[in-house]
Amino acid sequence: MQNIIDKYGEARRLPLKCQLCEGDPAADATVLCEQCEIFYCDACREGCHPMRGPLAKHNLLEPGAGKAVMRVKSKWKESQCAEHEDEALSLYCLVCKVPVCASCLHDTRHHSHDVQAINAMCKAQKKELSQHLQQLSEKARSTTEFIQRLKSMTEKLNENCVEFEATVSAKFDKLVEAIVNRKKQLLEYVRQDRDVKQRTLKDQVTSCTCRLQHTTALLQFCIEALKETDSAAFLQVGSMLIARVGSTDMTWHKDSVTSPRLSPHLDLTLDDKPLLKAIEQLNFIQMKPCFDGEGRPLEAPGPPTIIAEECSAENNGVTLSWQPPHSSYVEGYVLELDDGNGGDFREVYCGTETVCTVDGLHFNSTYNARVKAFNNTGEGEYSDLIGLQTAEVAWFTLDPCLSHPDIAFSADQCTITCEGYEHRVALGSVGFSRGVHYWEFSIDKYDSDTDPSFGIARLDVCKHQMLGKDDKGWSMYIDKQRSWLMHDNAHGGRCEGGIQAGSTVGVLLDLDRHQLSFYVNEELQGGVAFHDLFGVFYPAISINRGVTVTLHTAIEAPSDSEEM
Repeated sequence: MQNIIDKYGEARRLPLKCQLCEGDPAADATVLCEQCEIFYCDACREGCHPMRGPLAKHNLLEPGAGKAVMRVKSKWKESQCAEHEDEALSLYCLVCKVPVCASCLHDTRHHSHDVQAINAMCKAQKKELSQHLQQLSEKARSTTEFIQRLKSMTEKLNENCVEFEATVSAKFDKLVEAIVNRKKQLLEYVRQDRDVKQRTLKDQVTSCTCRLQHTTALLQFCIEALKETDSAAFLQVGSMLIARVGSTDMTWHKDSVTSPRLSPHLDLTLDDKPLLKAIEQLNFIQMKPCFDGEGRPLEAPGPPTIIAEECSAENNGVTLSWQPPHSSYVEGYVLELDDGNGGDFREVYCGTETVCTVDGLHFNSTYNARVKAFNNTGEGEYSDLIGLQTAEVAWFTLDPCLSHPDIAFSADQCTITCEGYEHRVALGSVGFSRGVHYWEFSIDKYDSDTDPSFGIARLDVCKHQMLGKDDKGWSMYIDKQRSWLMHDNAHGGRCEGGIQAGSTVGVLLDLDRHQLSFYVNEELQGGVAFHDLFGVFYPAISINRGVTVTLHTAIEAPSDSEEM
């Protein structure tokens, strides 16, 4: 260490300082006393080391030469044993790890210790140090290369960032283009819906005009008849006119529509919430290699294993269970189902659970399911497919949450009554958009002055009026003697045959043919009632006071339905 300090001072030509100066900083030394081994400045030499008396024989050297002499003396002292001044350090004690002389071996401290020649030991340690230095030098070289690689990665990072920014901008341009195209499609759909409603209103205007013309003609003829002064002549047509006017008056509300078949408002609402949510959740997926707790790079997980014996289907829902992939780190799973008809797969679940139940599927359909795992590295492969068959016939109840609050339900939610005079609507607990479905209502109690209405409806049907009054319901209302069909407050399809306590009314919804039919006491009531039914429909019924009905489901469709 002293050699390093001396070399540092010589390289920078730092002057040697007086060792006796009390000031700070000390003055530069001008001489070195070889015997005292002290550096003096001129002032301290005059005061502390006068050249007289015994000190006159001391040899004074200039500082540079004195430093060389001191270095030689120091090396000589280091080579001499501190315990035995006349003995040189010629051995090395391997136990105490210190240099010793030959006399030290007779002392108690080093007696019986293993020793080695000091030159051989010095050579061995220099060799060991050289080996360690070589290893350390190799690490330093590797670190230098690593630093260079990091610097080159910085440049590459900038290039990749520019390229990735261009990719992101291009993808956002495509998203904007897709939204613009979808906007054009939806606006065209709005115009088409407007045109359809305009044609409907025009047809209704034509129908009402024709009916009004016939009625006006009848009124004018009757007024002219009333002007007849000849009693005999009037009586020849009087009875006929009275009957015709009375018949027209009685059938006016059924044959004529006194309210518009549709509203001037578009029954459309732009469902933009999922898109807005998707935009808010739009983010980058971390695809760079990640590491586990032991520092090993993670890989995408393998495919999960579906546990077939734990998978099941009940009514219009399926339950799936799977095992995590073997020896893979997993952060979550994605479950996908097709449309039950061999179509495209869609995501129905994303989470950490290994069991999932999916409800609200189509009846009498086979759904294929698959699942994959994912972690920060990416997504793994899909599992093997599994097919699950939903129930062939629907089992459901009437849903109090979807029905008018004035309706009273039994404990099993299959029997309903209503105490009010106004019709109130009740809906079933499931909706249908595909397949053939049949259900029945048994008439438990019936008063002859009421006409319950049976059929189907959209989920947003008006529930405080008779089923079929608006364009969200399709129904058959029936009394003790006959029945009528009604949709959007348009009456028609009068058919003889009524109901009483103990009767049954069946509803056949055939969405394969997109039509609706009714049965009374297991007999077809007037053929196919409604056509061109597309979308999701819920079983529906509207009742008022004086009637109690019970719903029966999971029934096979009538055999004659295949012939329609």
